[in-house]
Amino acid sequence: MAGIVVEPIVCGRPVRSLDRAPLVDVRGDLLGEVGTAPRLMAVGAVTRARRSADGTPVGHDLLLRAADLFATADLDGETPQEYERRVALAAGLPRVTVRNAVADIVRSLTHLPATTRAELPGTRLGDGYDTAWVPAGRLFTAVMASNHPAPNDSWLHALALGYSVLVRPGTREPFTARRLTLALLAAGLAEHRISYLPCERAVGEYLLEAADRGIVYGGSDAVRRWADSATVTTRGPGRSRVLLDRPLTDEVLDHLTVSAAHDGGTRCNNISLVLTTGDPRQVAAALAARFDALASPEVSAPDATLPVVDAARAEGLRRQLAGLTGGGAVVHTAAGADPLVRLPDGSHRPLPTVLSTDDPRHPAVGVELPFPFVVVAPWRRTDGTAALGDALVLNLLTDDADLRAAVVADPSVRKVTCGLTLPWDGAPGIPHEGNLSLFLLKSKGVVTTGARDHALA
Repeated sequence: MAGIVVEPIVCGRPVRSLDRAPLVDVRGDLLGEVGTAPRLMAVGAVTRARRSADGTPVGHDLLLRAADLFATADLDGETPQEYERRVALAAGLPRVTVRNAVADIVRSLTHLPATTRAELPGTRLGDGYDTAWVPAGRLFTAVMASNHPAPNDSWLHALALGYSVLVRPGTREPFTARRLTLALLAAGLAEHRISYLPCERAVGEYLLEAADRGIVYGGSDAVRRWADSATVTTRGPGRSRVLLDRPLTDEVLDHLTVSAAHDGGTRCNNISLVLTTGDPRQVAAALAARFDALASPEVSAPDATLPVVDAARAEGLRRQLAGLTGGGAVVHTAAGADPLVRLPDGSHRPLPTVLSTDDPRHPAVGVELPFPFVVVAPWRRTDGTAALGDALVLNLLTDDADLRAAVVADPSVRKVTCGLTLPWDGAPGIPHEGNLSLFLLKSKGVVTTGARDHALA
């Protein structure tokens, strides 16, 4: 078969699977085929990994070598440029988004020691009294989505802290986790520390159940099953938003446009909702004018900036958009424009879209779509912080210090940015969605024999 062939990697070694699945790209063309791991292969991978797992952290030097190989090397015959093109065609991501994700992963690995230090409390309590942070288990499973490559840094974090890792890649985008696996092995990672297992959903659930800790990415339905799990953390829709409580200047419009459209609107922290104390229609019209200026060639072009989808997903998005535009919602994109534009290569580009509504409880409020899509709705101080919550990131464009304090205290908001700060801005150790190090590790008291003075005496 022409195109790439992706096979499972069990404890560092490629294994040909008899179970095959075609990998069809956004144009409707066959990109290659994927060997999927049946449950029996997954059970074998878990057994072998657990037998060898010892909880030893992976050295930072090895991770830095792997990061460099991931970004620059030919791995199993795949150049960085071919990797970029494959991800673009398979997942419909703009090539600049893939390049940005590679840089994000390299940056995350570079700063990983500083991130871990910042995420953990101090451990020195006096001479002879220490707290050791150790892995809470031996095996970590990552079930990835296909919307963006950058979240793969989560399982790299687990690997660095001592876990042996089993990765189920995204169905539409199996390439990033595979390339990272190959880079780690080429950098000298012990084979038993990593397994790469494309598989059906049920097998992925088995891998999560069999591991000591796990993470799952996906939509609301994908993460709901694990919402109350103590051993699996979830990363669902971001529903990131902005509170606009200041005049709508060009500078503010620039900020809103970048916050919504950077990386083609495919990040979990791209904004999808603007709550304003002003006129929602005025804000929406001005933002839509900025969106109308966004342009992009076909997704396989090196300078592509907007995502595309295949014909089946395009039809689903078309129906979803039609369902969101009733109930008094106003569409502010070009009148009569097709919301899903068919491109010459057979893919479909969702039109960057802005809706406005006078009803903060309209069904479109809180909807997140995989392209630049923003709903503008009203907010009044009498509404309180309830309408501002349930967000990965809330960007506050307000001078109200009391409101800022109330939002910071709201547990349903995972991150708060103030002023013209982009939603993804941060520093090593600033939580993105909770504290991953504390989830992966447990504390253990270590008291040296013969210690005389209690540290708190």
